[in-house]
Amino acid sequence: MPLSDVSGTTASHTFQKAQAGDAQVIASDMAAQLFACPRTALLVAGTMMLSACLLPGSAAGESKPADATESASQRRQTGLASWYGFEHHGRRTASGERFDRGKLTAAHPFLPFSTMLRVTNLGSGRSVVVRVNDRGPTHPGRVIDLSEAAAQEIGMDRSGVVRVAITVMPSGGGRDD
Repeated sequence: MPLSDVSGTTASHTFQKAQAGDAQVIASDMAAQLFACPRTALLVAGTMMLSACLLPGSAAGESKPADATESASQRRQTGLASWYGFEHHGRRTASGERFDRGKLTAAHPFLPFSTMLRVTNLGSGRSVVVRVNDRGPTHPGRVIDLSEAAAQEIGMDRSGVVRVAITVMPSGGGRDD
């Protein structure tokens, strides 16, 4: 469907198509609307590429489940981590729950909420398992924000920013504090 044809599409038009069972046309309409704005298109494309690196089977067009024999190194990300605590304690996170600086949680830019991650401080080798419950970090160049408790577990609470490796845990792995 040409992009110019999408501009007049309304929600009721999309609903009528859904009733007709034309899922491909609806997906095409939605994609065209998303990609109509260059900024949104760049954001969506970047998010899809990054999530494909960490979550196997999540890239566009792939519907197969993750291969059980896939190594953890294929679901690993490295970069700078920071932490947040007192100033955010009690505020609502992007997932809707209240932030608790004493729980082992993290803010990640695109992984689904409740995803369990092993975060390893590459300087000390210490690691912690956290649950994604927020979006972030807000600082450029950082890959994850940890709660104060998680930062203490890996010994980064004094330095503030450290280089880490993030590994997506298999479903059901790790603790859920």
